[in-house]
Amino acid sequence: MPFEIVRNDITNMQVDAIVNTANTKAIVGSGVDAAIHKKAGPELLEARKEIGSITVGHTAITPAFNLDAKYVIHVVGPVWKGGKQNEEALLSQCYKGALELAKEHGCESIAFPLISTGAFGYPKAPALQVAIKEFSSFLMENDMQIYLVVFSRDAFELSEKLFRSVKSYIDENYIREKLFDEYGVYDEIEAEKADIEFAKAIRSDLLGAGAGGTYIRIPSATPDLESVLNGIDAGFSETLLRLIDLSGKKDSEIYKKANIDRRLFSKIRNNKDYQPSKTTALAFAIALELDLEETRDFIARAGFALSHSSKFDVIVEYFIINNNYDVFELNEVLFAFDQPLIGA
Repeated sequence: MPFEIVRNDITNMQVDAIVNTANTKAIVGSGVDAAIHKKAGPELLEARKEIGSITVGHTAITPAFNLDAKYVIHVVGPVWKGGKQNEEALLSQCYKGALELAKEHGCESIAFPLISTGAFGYPKAPALQVAIKEFSSFLMENDMQIYLVVFSRDAFELSEKLFRSVKSYIDENYIREKLFDEYGVYDEIEAEKADIEFAKAIRSDLLGAGAGGTYIRIPSATPDLESVLNGIDAGFSETLLRLIDLSGKKDSEIYKKANIDRRLFSKIRNNKDYQPSKTTALAFAIALELDLEETRDFIARAGFALSHSSKFDVIVEYFIINNNYDVFELNEVLFAFDQPLIGA
């Protein structure tokens, strides 16, 4: 997918460009800067010295030497001073500059840390929003694989308001559904009662039983195979292309908004029997801004359903019913709750 959040050591990323959070002067700092210099080798510092000073918000590029990359893009992020010293604009400038440098040098992939959130003290949640905004804007006009690399989940934070809202929705739906699956009831008090009752007697089968204790199966008319096949609805690919036409938008607008690679979309377009993954199907539902019932129908054409027994499904449902069709923000939340990301 064009944008992905990954848990990894950024020095281990195999990409065309690795972004380094540098100092204004040609010295080795702490955190990401120290780790990148250590793995790249002493040649990186020598190359950095040739560049000289870099002002806050600006970028420079060097070879990557011993890293599994072609280039290191050095960015100097702002130090957090309460948000009143133009920090957000400077941070945005860092991301824009790095992406443009990567584009100029023909990079197809790039890995970013969450700039300025270490020793520079920029709060993680607003820093994340700046990063996502710039990635989203760039990808609408360009093709590049962008990774946001976090070493641990502690380095990644959603806004408190969004986190609480999603968690509340999960608690109300996923946990209730799990209770129902286990006990056939929707709250914990009833669950305890049901547990006691279950120990006393086995529940009746949903089909019921005949008077003699044997199950009764009611035969149904079975249509011939040709009739069944003739009645099949349009498949996923055909439905997707029809919905894009109805939206009045270009193919590229939809697949980019869905966080889908152009090459994958080409495969879908050219194969009417293409079977997508669930994350791909849902990505297109989000990009097309389908409502919940439309989403259920759409992904059913690929053989999928939404269930309150899945946290992933509940989170996706939360975004749809709240008319939030930002796939990048959805992926932030999915990552925070340790779920698969939406897209290819």
